Amino acid sequence: MKKIIVASILMFSGFINAQNFQGVAVYESKTSTADFMRGISGNREITPEMQKQMEERMKKMFEKTFVLNFDKTASIYKEEEKLDAPGQQGGGRMMMSMMGGGGTFYKNAKDKQYIVDKEIFGKEFLIKDSLPKYNWKLEGESKQIGNYTCFKATAVVKVSESDFRNFRFRNRNNENKEDEKKSETIKDTAKAKKTNFTDDWELPKENTITAWYCPEIPVNQGPENYWGLPGLILEVNDGKTVILCSKLVLNSKEKVEIKPATKGKVVTQKEYDETIKKKMEEMREMNSGPGSGNRMQFRMSR
Repeated sequence: MKKIIVASILMFSGFINAQNFQGVAVYESKTSTADFMRGISGNREITPEMQKQMEERMKKMFEKTFVLNFDKTASIYKEEEKLDAPGQQGGGRMMMSMMGGGGTFYKNAKDKQYIVDKEIFGKEFLIKDSLPKYNWKLEGESKQIGNYTCFKATAVVKVSESDFRNFRFRNRNNENKEDEKKSETIKDTAKAKKTNFTDDWELPKENTITAWYCPEIPVNQGPENYWGLPGLILEVNDGKTVILCSKLVLNSKEKVEIKPATKGKVVTQKEYDETIKKKMEEMREMNSGPGSGNRMQFRMSR
């Protein structure tokens, strides 16, 4: 396990309660690509060379570094800035956004509100909504993350429909024989029609989250939209994605202004999810017709 680099370990109550208290945590996010590659490998049109290139690209897309700046009540979580790699414009940028990247995630634990700015195909959104309520179960189990003793907590949550990381590859082997026969009949009568690989994906309704929080740092903040525990969350695992703190600095001389973004069309999380679902349907339709190839382009409605 990667050790946390501790720049300051002055854990006095007065230190945390100081008016100008601020900290910064760096998180490494890694998402398993097994489901995605299993779906791709079933496509006969993809050569071994193409699959290898996809695996390399997937790995880069699913391994990210984020920075969390926080004080006693609020935080800003943002992906570490990098130069855009080739192919990260258009549909690639949308996929990045749908996998937890892009934009600035602002959380205010006092007001119980979050604000996220997202840009997709040149259209800016400003998602404003109430922080999700986690029914955390404190397990009592502990482990060391770097120099800190952390405690385990779990919660069952409703999955986000706009986060592509939540999709699972459907196991066709578990379907009954009737469905298999029906599927074969469809294949036989529509050989000329190009199918879409997204037909093999499904979205679970709920997911179990495991978090490890540090009471030594008594702020109820964490990466992404995770919060509400009696200590900074240093690790989160949802079964596919692991977010682990790799560096922690407390009360650095360099202060960061913790405030939300203000640009973009204001929408709720539900409205944003509906927009993403609509665009995903457009992508499916454009890639399911004969001769569509790998076309993934569409326009955002203004």
